[in-house]
Amino acid sequence: MKVSTRGDYASRALLSLALHADSTGPTSVRDIAERTALPQPYLEQILLALKGAGLVRSKRGVGGGYVLARPPDQISLSDIVSAVDGPIVAGDFGEPHTDGACDHEGQCVLLAVWADVGEHMRRYLEAATLADIVRMARGEAAWPGETTSSPAITPTWAGTTAD
Repeated sequence: MKVSTRGDYASRALLSLALHADSTGPTSVRDIAERTALPQPYLEQILLALKGAGLVRSKRGVGGGYVLARPPDQISLSDIVSAVDGPIVAGDFGEPHTDGACDHEGQCVLLAVWADVGEHMRRYLEAATLADIVRMARGEAAWPGETTSSPAITPTWAGTTAD
């Protein structure tokens, strides 16, 4: 799976909102764009998709902008990526034959492998919350890859803290 630009930008935007959640009131699209160095017109489209998915709320007018619709520990990376990119899968290959008979050499085995890879990615992103990423960004938790637990099912930062 390749995380799209939309998925990356959506994650960056929500991380910015989470990092600045203590500030009073909504954050303008302009402020989010400046903090994250993202193009504002594209960011506006992404925020609308995130709003449609129930991940952010907006307020119009003077002092308006966006806030998280749920606490960061209730928003997974899977929620964010799925909101802008659709279902998390390793590819659009279809389902393997259920009876084990394949029309082409090895095709069913590979389709089963790709489905399994997609499932591992989905579970990994479901286990990682925006709160986890906030803790890492603030230096309160280890970054991915800094521990020895397997990232295939559980993010490497789950349950760890930085030294």
